[in-house]
Amino acid sequence: MQFRANKKRSAPSVIIVSLIDVLMVVLIFLVVSTTFKERVPALDLNLPASQHAGSAITETDEPLTIQIRQEAPHLRLNNRTVTLTELSALLQERAQRNPHVNLNIQADEKAPFGEVVGVRDAASTAGITNIHAQVKLPAER
Repeated sequence: MQFRANKKRSAPSVIIVSLIDVLMVVLIFLVVSTTFKERVPALDLNLPASQHAGSAITETDEPLTIQIRQEAPHLRLNNRTVTLTELSALLQERAQRNPHVNLNIQADEKAPFGEVVGVRDAASTAGITNIHAQVKLPAER
């Protein structure tokens, strides 16, 4: 048995062109299929649906968002738990600073209707007229 000691081996070469092609396809797939995070409220509310929902109104002053839950404590103002009495005082204070403030009400479908009416009355008493109920569009179901 004879070994060939005189033959020089060439350095191994790695062909990475096909690897780059595969990585580019994977990268394009990930970019296209990525879903971007939407603004998620602090509570998991099941909003009622509406066929004729309008678009949200924007303003320079941060709008107030009231969330009404099915379970107690029912009311949250800008992600802070409040009672109806506290809410009335806060709405009055905010309406005095800006009478054109927007009030967004996010009420769960199964939230007590009395709480929704109480929030609406507190806003009317404070002089807030831009009151909007947030609903799901049919495509969001």
